[in-house]
Amino acid sequence: MTVAVLGATGATGRHVVSTALERGHHVIAPVRRAGTFAPREGLDEVIWPEVTDVPALTRVLPGTSVVISALGGAGNGPTTVCTEGIRSAVTAMKAAGVARLIAVSAHGVLETHDKSLYSVAVWANVADRMRDKETMEPLITTSGLDWTIVRPPKLSDHDGIGKYRAGTDLRIRLWSAIGRADLAAFLVDEAETPQYTHAYPRITR
Repeated sequence: MTVAVLGATGATGRHVVSTALERGHHVIAPVRRAGTFAPREGLDEVIWPEVTDVPALTRVLPGTSVVISALGGAGNGPTTVCTEGIRSAVTAMKAAGVARLIAVSAHGVLETHDKSLYSVAVWANVADRMRDKETMEPLITTSGLDWTIVRPPKLSDHDGIGKYRAGTDLRIRLWSAIGRADLAAFLVDEAETPQYTHAYPRITR
């Protein structure tokens, strides 16, 4: 496949890029600056200077099999990176004739923003990022694309363990977490063999 990875330079995105390449896929990595990645067979860096730049993204998507979004806001404070990036992606994908979108969101948004200990804790710590995910998701679900919205709990930088549990009704507890490497494996698994089209899978280790 040809896989476009949005947020390719982020902590999760880099794992998605390397996982897809290791499995023999061609990867398109939109980046702000050339030379962000070391040259590697099967990897094409393309310049996407701002997440609001729809024409730049549209030019590089024709022929792409799937877009995986690992976009995320950096630092503290209000952010709209996910919302603006997905708004651009949806427009660019439609113009380029690409139908499949897999996006990383977060458990605790929208209908999962409840009174559970997990939801209370995550909103207390990263509310700005959660708000960004909440405004991002409707752009995806109303897009007409073949979408999957993945809602992981806390992400860790632990080495991949090569296995995970996933499901739309998976119980997320206060201590639930998933390593970024294993999340990346799930994202590429879903790209290769779709099981959650128009669904919101959760994932834990």
